[in-house]
Parts: sequence; C-alpha cells; structure tokens
Amino acid sequence: MPTLNKLRAVNDDSPRNASLTRLRIALTIFFALDGFIFAGWVVRIPAVKEQTGASASTLGLALLGVSAGAVITMMLTGRLCRRFGSHPVTVVSGVLLALSVALPPLTHSALTLGLVLLVFGAAYGGINVAMNSAAVDLVATLRRPVMPSFHAAFSLGGMLGAGLGGLVAGHLSPTRHLLALTVIGLLVTATVGPTLLRHDAPTPPDDHGRTRNKPASASERPAGRVRGLVLVFGLIALCTAYGEGALADWGALHLEEDLHAHPGVAAAGYSCFALAMTIGRISGTTLLERLGRTRTLVFGGATGAAGMLLGSLAPTVWLALLGFAVTGLGLANIFPVAVERAGALAGPTGVAAASTLGYGGMLLGPPMIGFMADWFSLPTALTSVAALAGVAALIGFATRRAAVS
Repeated sequence: MPTLNKLRAVNDDSPRNASLTRLRIALTIFFALDGFIFAGWVVRIPAVKEQTGASASTLGLALLGVSAGAVITMMLTGRLCRRFGSHPVTVVSGVLLALSVALPPLTHSALTLGLVLLVFGAAYGGINVAMNSAAVDLVATLRRPVMPSFHAAFSLGGMLGAGLGGLVAGHLSPTRHLLALTVIGLLVTATVGPTLLRHDAPTPPDDHGRTRNKPASASERPAGRVRGLVLVFGLIALCTAYGEGALADWGALHLEEDLHAHPGVAAAGYSCFALAMTIGRISGTTLLERLGRTRTLVFGGATGAAGMLLGSLAPTVWLALLGFAVTGLGLANIFPVAVERAGALAGPTGVAAASTLGYGGMLLGPPMIGFMADWFSLPTALTSVAALAGVAALIGFATRRAAVS
C-alpha cells in the first residue's frame, strides 16, 4: 500500500512538473527575446543618429529616454505584478516592447527620438521586472538555482540580435530592420505568451510537499528588515551593472587609445566580456548548486575584481582582453543571484527595487568613468569597476546569514 501511494504521488506530480517545464521554456524565450530586441535597436543607433541629425550631446540626451522610461516604470511594474500577476504583465510588456522598437527610425529630430525612447524604455523596464518576478516564483517552486539560465538566455539573445543586426545593417534601412524586429517580437509573444496566460504563477511547496502562499522567510522577517535586505541586494546588483555599463562604453576606447590596439581588436573587447558572461551564466546553476549563493557572490566578486585590475592595468592588448574575459566570468551570476534573493524576500516589489538599483548602476558607470578619466586617466578610472566588484564580494560575505546558501 505505501508503494501504491508513492506511485500515485509521482503520477499526481507529473502534470505539475510538465507545467513547470513549459513555464520555464516560455520564460527563457521571453528573456532571449528581450535581449534580441534591445540589441537590435542598439546596433542601429548610429543610423538613427544620422537620420535625426542629432549631435553627439543631443543624442546622449535622447538616449537618456530609454533609461528614464525604464527606471520610472520598474517600480510601477512591481505593483502591477502584485495586482494582476507577473505572467499577464510579462506578455503585455512583450507586446509593447515589440511595438515600440519600431518607433525610433520614424523620428526626424532628437526631441521626438527622446520621447519615443521613453516609451521603448518603459516597455523594456516593464518586461524586465515582470519576467524576473515570474522567474523568481519558478525558481522557488523548482527549488533549484536556475535563475542564471534565464539571464544566459538574455545574453544569448543579445549576442544574436547584435550579430544579425550587424549583418543586415548594410542591406536594410533602420525602419525595415526594426519593423522586422516588431514582427518577430509579436510572433514570438503570440506563440509563447498563451503558455504564461494559461498558468498562474507557481507557489513553492513547503517541507511536506504542500504549496504555500509565499516564502516563509518573507513572512517571518520584520518589514523594515526585509526592505533593508532588498536594498542590500539591490546594491550588489548595482555594483555588477556598473561594470557592465562601463565596459560597454569605455572598454574599446581603452584598448585603442591606451594600448594602441587595432580598431577591430578593440571592438572585440566587449565581445570577450559578453561571451565570458554568457558562458558563466550558462554554467551558473551548476555553480550555485555546488557552491551556494554566498560563495558564488563572494568568489564571483573577487574574480571580477581581479580580472578588471588585469584588464585596466595590463601593459598589452592580449592581457587586457584576458582580463575582460575573467571579469565577465566573475560578474556573470552576481546580478541574477541578487535579483532572485530580493524577489524571494519581497516578491515583485523586491525585484523592481533591485532591478532599478542595478539599472541605475549601468547608467552611473559610463559617466562616472568619463569624469574619472578626465581627472586621472582612463585605466585608473576603469579600476573603479574592480573596486565595486570587490564591494559586491564583501557585501555578499557580510549578508551570508541573511542569504540562504
């Protein structure tokens, strides 16, 4: 009789396991789509700049529309996810992202470009909070640290979007290219979205296999302490995103101007970083299962700091490229772990807060590097990435008792 009961339990679980697998696949596709569309837009920025006749400074102001729209929307999206659920908000945000990416090439001035980028940024911020919130629920239910796999899909989607964008840039106008992204985005959302809409966000099981409404940790801690911990994990996300933004905007310039690299080699600098980060995220689940969250944060931050010191202070191009790659491996899983921890503590609101701080770090990095480069030198300025990676490692160690390893 006990054997029969066990068989029944297995059979009862199998539909649930199949449902969770479908949800995981659907969310992975949304993460990849997000990276694909955003990268497709980024590679057409030069052409849109030429079309609008914007100067470098006015283009920079217009591009702040993406950042402003994202930051404004992120906290609002957290509340929408609490009210309507993260799955419907993810699907709606996916539709808005696909539609809004077609708008920038229709503009003919920096002002109108900035306005439509506010809309695009709002959709980008919305889908990031919503799908990360959905992923946090799924991670808690699966009881496996699979959060890095979703962010690996985002990185892979970004690499694919940038690569294809570069290939078609000489053959398609920005209008046709980004309209094609709209069509692809809507088709993917129409195909995958129903899977999310048919299923409510899963609830994690308790120790006896029964589902519960929210993680015990979220209900047992005082609200003030929860907010404090969310901000701490948001600060860890900021430290990581600062480095990503800094390398994206300044890595190639450092290689070309300070180390006299060929422009083609210099352009490969960020590619080395991004590829290493993608590889690190693909292997992130295995790493987290073996090391736990705390050691992953600490070792990742320390590795990122060491890699960036090499990348910024190396006397040769190839050592600098090696440093960029090591930095990508080190930083790869810090942001996903920080967002997952914040979401486990405070749900969509926690994801929104950590994501907003992280995105703020990505915005803060490039201008701060520029100011420090004027005050000191670009190599010295880039060591701030190593310093903040070290800070992330120290915070991860200091909060080891708060984070479940």
